[in-house]
Amino acid sequence: MPSKKIIVIGSGFAGLSAACCLAKEGFNVTVVEQHALPGGRARKFEAEGFTFDMGPSWYWMPDVFERFFQLFNKRVEDYYKLKRLDPSYRVYWSDGPVNIPAGYKALKALFESIEKGSGNQLDLFLAEAKFKYDVGMKKLVFKPGLSAVEFIDAELMKGLFKLDVFSPMKKHIAKYFKSKKLQELMEFPVLFLGALPEDTPALYSLMNYADIKGGTWFPEGGMYSVVDGMYKLALQLGVTFQFNQKVIKIIVNDGTAEEVITDKGTFQADVVVGAADYHFIETKLLDKQYQSYNQKYWESREMAPSCLLYYIGLNKKLHDVLHHSLFFDSPFLLHGEEIYKTKKWPSDPLFYVSATSVTDTSLAPEGCENLFFLVPVAPGLKDDSEELREAYFQKIVTRMEALTGEKIKDHIVYKRTFAGSDFVSEYNSFKGNAYGLANTLLQTAILKPSIKSKKVKNLYYTGQLTVPGPGVPPSLISGEIVAKEVAKRFGKVKEVN
Repeated sequence: MPSKKIIVIGSGFAGLSAACCLAKEGFNVTVVEQHALPGGRARKFEAEGFTFDMGPSWYWMPDVFERFFQLFNKRVEDYYKLKRLDPSYRVYWSDGPVNIPAGYKALKALFESIEKGSGNQLDLFLAEAKFKYDVGMKKLVFKPGLSAVEFIDAELMKGLFKLDVFSPMKKHIAKYFKSKKLQELMEFPVLFLGALPEDTPALYSLMNYADIKGGTWFPEGGMYSVVDGMYKLALQLGVTFQFNQKVIKIIVNDGTAEEVITDKGTFQADVVVGAADYHFIETKLLDKQYQSYNQKYWESREMAPSCLLYYIGLNKKLHDVLHHSLFFDSPFLLHGEEIYKTKKWPSDPLFYVSATSVTDTSLAPEGCENLFFLVPVAPGLKDDSEELREAYFQKIVTRMEALTGEKIKDHIVYKRTFAGSDFVSEYNSFKGNAYGLANTLLQTAILKPSIKSKKVKNLYYTGQLTVPGPGVPPSLISGEIVAKEVAKRFGKVKEVN
């Protein structure tokens, strides 16, 4: 009996993960991708000798990547080389920069220099964060979120209060650290990726553990090396890829998805896995009677930020700039309020800069530097015109020049911008979001859009708008979760002796 045909729509991290896991289960897997190469938001592009990662730039939680490749009896180093960054990153405050060391002893000393007694407090904070990371990863993150019954677990129930699901992150951090700088340092992972710290469950201090104990790494050649590794693995497993094909319709008959129609052809399907934007698939590719969620539901969702992005090539090397830099020289709280509450263009934004060529000189021409600027902004903002993008660029690059003492504007030889409207046109992103749903209590686990369609019995979803949530490691996990559910329902029928 021929193996069942599975069509995966989209080849981002979640799509590649799902495709690999499904191929391992013996399914006939075809990935349909609208772009010319795999990666989705994690694509790369090359221009005038510079190589830019288009999206994700932080490599955290290396254990998740190791675990993924181990599913196939492979290792990360079979596909790409990793380097741990030390310092992990630099934070620029208004009174000067601070390097965040990779070594824990040095980090404790840094905390102590900022606030007396905070070194011991960091020990206590991370002991709790480790518990959340260990239990959360084992008991929460790998669940499909299809029923509350999944979470009836003795270990989970016993540690429920220690997981701090009902306590806000801001209050949790303030319990340990009184210094405004240390509070901002511990809050930044959730502020940039999910929601205001006061609206984020303290469970997510597990991200601080991932940062401090797991480390900040860089894959040689850039983040696209991870995509390329997963793509090569998928090909080794027999996955077929169809690039430059936009999906325009999923044909459903009597509650069963039968065909995926693209602008270039038709693909028969026994199962469809949507790894593109969930909202787009639901509202644009399915007839209304087969949509699990209406527009009112989607409008009620709290989205993680969108971004203003700038890909910059310089004709000079920078003398004292690290791979990752966070610019917190502007009011932290104000920008957070403008992203999540007032939802307007930021008046004086925080921003982030990645200089990959500082670590890997192959990513820029000799004697040149490759810079990636990111400004988190509210999703759904209108009018991200070239004039507006340029105004923000001038604002942040002026601040960077002042804080680093480096001339940048006069040395720009390549420049490309990317904003909310581009997230919509390039990725069909709901409200132009960059990261998915905000990590709020009411958008956790079973309260996220389901990985399984409520109306189409062989349609599943994976990626940042469903479980477990936004970010590269969760996307890898999401693909594995959905593959397991598909295999349970549509896998080979085993003979009974």
